Amino acid sequence: MASSHGDLRHLLPASYKRHIAEWLEEDCPSFDYGGFVVGDSDGEAKLLGKSEGIIAGVPFFDEVFSQLGCSVEWHLKEGHPLPASQKTHAATVRGPIRKILLGERVALNILARCSGIATKTATLNRVLRAHGWQGTLAGTRKTTPGFRVVEKYGILVGGADPHRHDLSGMTMLKDNHVWACANNAASASASTASGALSEDDIAAAIPKAVQAAKAVGGFSTKVEVEVRSVEEANAAIEAGADVVMLDNFTPEGVRAAAKGLKEDWAAKGRAGTFLIEVSGGLNEGNAAQYACEDVDILSTSSIHQGVGIVDFSLKVSLRG
Repeated sequence: MASSHGDLRHLLPASYKRHIAEWLEEDCPSFDYGGFVVGDSDGEAKLLGKSEGIIAGVPFFDEVFSQLGCSVEWHLKEGHPLPASQKTHAATVRGPIRKILLGERVALNILARCSGIATKTATLNRVLRAHGWQGTLAGTRKTTPGFRVVEKYGILVGGADPHRHDLSGMTMLKDNHVWACANNAASASASTASGALSEDDIAAAIPKAVQAAKAVGGFSTKVEVEVRSVEEANAAIEAGADVVMLDNFTPEGVRAAAKGLKEDWAAKGRAGTFLIEVSGGLNEGNAAQYACEDVDILSTSSIHQGVGIVDFSLKVSLRG
């Protein structure tokens, strides 16, 4: 798990604080009528975990209240499991009652969502490890606009790889990239005029796409190619792709393709020069079917897209 190597908050960009400020402004863009009623008496609030899961999103929760002049004391560490059968006192927030209530919903929304993602991620990780697979579980870029840093953070707390954060993080040549390159190359052909591209057209376009990506990305930017067949995978590896993604293969197809690719390229002296990633509809119910020793990465949006929350609440009391 990434958090075993240090405090994950040190990964966060300075921009996350700006996001917090924007979310607070969104929730109270003008008058705080409820805050007027309660005033600025000092108080504190208990953060209670009310459903099963693991805690994730501590830096974001802290920043909400820091911007409002409040303090947070955590009684449980990030990544700590919460039981389903009781209310767990996870943290205490202290400061003016008005400010605690001003940040309450924003802080709870972030924490609940981030914790839900971490919990889902950890669950799928356990399923895969129980089957003996030692590869990398990764998320995808199918994240909520404006909320990606929180969702990727939750994936890390849950013990998985966040994959690329944005289009600049790695060159991923997906089917549409390759198709567009093939279409451009064959623009004068009869096959293009009919709207159809052959497998040979696609495979021929892959080396040119990889070479173009490496020419501008340089030595520090990996290149991944999404492929639909072993022929396309071989074309990508031959061109120097760092990762090939077997997309929407059957479990049996994945096992055969991954084993064949690793053995064939090892015989050519290219063992260990590329990684095999599998993606396409993976979830808790089927991911283990794709987990085999020749597959390095399983990537899925099921650990962060459409995921439930971990329920939290804040209970306020006055301080004498």
